Amino acid sequence: CVAGVCGCCGPLRPRYKRLVDNIFPEDPKDGLSKSDMEKLTFYAVSAPEKLDRIGAYLAERLSRDVVRHRYGNVVIAMEALDQLLMACHSQSIKPFVESFLHMVAKLLESREPDLQVLGTNSFVKFANIEEDTPSYHRRYDFFVSQFSAMCHSTHDEPETRTRIRVAGIKGLQGVVRKTVNDELQAIIWEPQHMDKLIPSMLFNMQDSEDLDRWATPSVAGQNGEENPAALAESCFRELLGRAPTTIDEDRCFFSSVFSHLDNHHLWDPNEFAVSCFRIIMYSIQAQHSHHVIQQVLNHLDTNNRNTPRVRAGIVQVLLETVAIAAKGSVGPTVLEVFNTLLKHLRMSVDLELGDTSRRNSSVSVSSGRGKESEERIVQNAIIQTIGFFGGNLPDYQRAEVMMFVMGKVPVYGTPLAPLPPVGLLLKDSSLLSLRHQGTKRIQTMLMSSLIMVTSGFKSKSMAAALPPSFLDPLFSISLMEDNELRQLVLEILHNIIDRHDNRAKVIPNVAALKIKREKISKQDVAFMKKHGQQLYRHIYLGCKEEDNVHKNFELLFTTLAILTIELANEEAVIDLIRLSIAIQDTALANEENLPMLIRCGIMALVAAYLNFLSQMIANPPFCQHVSKVIELRSLDAPYLLPEHVFRDKLPESLDKEDRPLYFQTADMAECLAGPGYNAERLSIPYVPQIKIRLTRRKSFVDTNSLQVDIMSNSLPDTVSDVFLPVPDTTGLEEQEREKRRQLMEKFQKAPFEEIAAHCESKANMLHDRLAQIFELTIRPPPSPSGVVSISSGHPQHQSVPVYEMKFPDLCVY
Repeated sequence: CVAGVCGCCGPLRPRYKRLVDNIFPEDPKDGLSKSDMEKLTFYAVSAPEKLDRIGAYLAERLSRDVVRHRYGNVVIAMEALDQLLMACHSQSIKPFVESFLHMVAKLLESREPDLQVLGTNSFVKFANIEEDTPSYHRRYDFFVSQFSAMCHSTHDEPETRTRIRVAGIKGLQGVVRKTVNDELQAIIWEPQHMDKLIPSMLFNMQDSEDLDRWATPSVAGQNGEENPAALAESCFRELLGRAPTTIDEDRCFFSSVFSHLDNHHLWDPNEFAVSCFRIIMYSIQAQHSHHVIQQVLNHLDTNNRNTPRVRAGIVQVLLETVAIAAKGSVGPTVLEVFNTLLKHLRMSVDLELGDTSRRNSSVSVSSGRGKESEERIVQNAIIQTIGFFGGNLPDYQRAEVMMFVMGKVPVYGTPLAPLPPVGLLLKDSSLLSLRHQGTKRIQTMLMSSLIMVTSGFKSKSMAAALPPSFLDPLFSISLMEDNELRQLVLEILHNIIDRHDNRAKVIPNVAALKIKREKISKQDVAFMKKHGQQLYRHIYLGCKEEDNVHKNFELLFTTLAILTIELANEEAVIDLIRLSIAIQDTALANEENLPMLIRCGIMALVAAYLNFLSQMIANPPFCQHVSKVIELRSLDAPYLLPEHVFRDKLPESLDKEDRPLYFQTADMAECLAGPGYNAERLSIPYVPQIKIRLTRRKSFVDTNSLQVDIMSNSLPDTVSDVFLPVPDTTGLEEQEREKRRQLMEKFQKAPFEEIAAHCESKANMLHDRLAQIFELTIRPPPSPSGVVSISSGHPQHQSVPVYEMKFPDLCVY
């Protein structure tokens, strides 16, 4: 009876319940009673210990109204909760928040879009409240799952679907703000949450048709509140702005991004992936850029067996990231980027040429060609990335990258992978040609990337820009029997040597041009004394290649002109004239049976360069002599001039006796006689020289020619570098090429017994030599005290006079 009386009599109910009941009008359409709400708010602020009971009672009423579909009362209850949250900030609000979150969860669980949106809006308001103390136990797992599900809404009505998705994105944004700001709430970066949160944002960002607006770090555009794509982008940027600093959290974030791009096949085409990583690079802090590059490299390694277009898409994304990172901090990942890219470049060439499983699979010719063309897409993307990244680095890092890439260029004749046994090689002779074709492809692509890396490279000293460790392998490639590789070498030299951008001005007629030139520094003069002969030698040999085309001669002329502008003092000018005369004599003598086109091309090259040189040094007699020869050629032999050599009909032979058509050493020496030039040196014919380092230890000559070991006992220690004139080595090189060809042909076609006998004879010869060496080393040295010999079973001492002993030269003082 007492309980019944209490239930019926309002004054006997607790005051907080009466205040809560009073805010609900009889007709829900009238809305929340403002005066009664003010009373409830005042009571809650005055008695904060009652907040938990107020929240529990409101939650009870809301749950009952949701079940009974009294949505008007539900709206009033949530409005009251929002106002209480905004008014109360004491520590006792914690229990009340639990009741509030429980009511929000009730609304989100319903299938009514209006209730889901209502609950989301209340949660967003709560997320914007800064609590006085952090919460140690509160978790938002349910809300992350529910809001993520709303982001993927598939409601039949487009407007309703958009409302639900926008609400879901706002809810996720609220979760991010509530958890990221709290140092004790690190759960948002856990994999189970990242795998829901990141795909939800990217899924809505995919629907945007305006991908170009992501190219810059702008915020969501107009009407962003009603646009799921723009709102998802804003939330994504906000999350990235608070990017994690630990490696594990960083890995979880990018793992979710890559999983979404993989699952939705967004690498081919990759417009969205590129736009996504632009957002990432522009949103994170600059010092964390190298983390993004590292993650993309790891994903590229993971997909090393994926389709070519997918790998190309990942490489293009890497290009976008490094393009942005190169403007800021790239950290320690510079060489790692190049190492990974070069590794994938080699793998792509292997796949294209059939060195892996594709070689053994039965594919048609048409499908093989399609696969080959797709691999070219991957290779071009890698080369573009290498060149662009290297070209945007500071000069000190670019020099390291140049050395690194050059170290990866395969040596001529070295296949990409170890050769198979001889028996297998005899069965499949085409394998060797495939390997060498792959080597050539790698060389071409790496040299192309070096052109991009060296573009715009400015070095104050040539010795620093072209150290021997870079110059020697570069010149090794300049002697390849491939005109394209030789062109690439010359273009790389142009990028490095031309420090004042004079290439565009280098044409045969330079009278009206203003070429920028500075005084040759002492460091560059020393560089030319040390490496000038090496440069001249490779220009000399490069002119005589039978497969030279018009572009080769143009690049050779540009090389000579840039050397003259940047590095040539009076002594070097004389050397360059001697080199030009030697090249002309080679074409006239024709001891190597060069085609007439190459001989005329050499003549045209010499004419163009001497014309340029005469105008550069501004010596009137020298200019007059050169102009006279060119004028005679234009009348009697136009095929010896640059503008006619590759277009006019060529003669059957060149007449040595027609001296006025050729440049004469005596005439040029007479023109240059006087102060400034040592014209007497012109009478000394130029001979290609090999650089030999003489020391007391073993020494090696230029990598491109041969190796010589010298033990010098008579030369002083001050001898360092000496250039020894030797005969023309082109004949030796031809012999070496022929010897290599015969050896390769022998191992391909000779019987196995003959090859085995040949190897056995060499092994026997080696054992005989080793036996002789061991016999000499184990014999005791002579001693003045005598040696012990055994005669008739008794030891006898035999004395050796000192003057008869032979000491090594190094032991004599």
